[in-house]
Amino acid sequence: MKDLNNVSLIGRLTRDAEVKYTSANYPVTSFGLAVNRSVKKGDKWQDEASFFDVTVFGKTGERLQQYLKKGKQIAVIGELKQERWQQDGQNRSKVIIVANDLYLLGNKSDAQKETFEDNEDQIPF
Repeated sequence: MKDLNNVSLIGRLTRDAEVKYTSANYPVTSFGLAVNRSVKKGDKWQDEASFFDVTVFGKTGERLQQYLKKGKQIAVIGELKQERWQQDGQNRSKVIIVANDLYLLGNKSDAQKETFEDNEDQIPF
């Protein structure tokens, strides 16, 4: 049986998307995503937030940067990736979400449609 690594989240951006470029001038877009869930504490329900770092590789993130603003609700479909590094002689790691698909959510006045020329970086919304 083949391993499976797939995650789907709907949440709100915790910061504006930021685009950086590799040494080969390849765009890498990153942003934070907060996802709420309701948990019962005693007799009351309370929202509990989880925070995730999301990365989008390629031109898609670069094109969508103008729409990926703090507070915007989006859906992300992607996979988990563990990043590892050393800091001050200590091994460190964190798990990020690498987005394969993004959907801008909200009312029609918030939604923007854009056509992508290359199928490789096409993200529907």
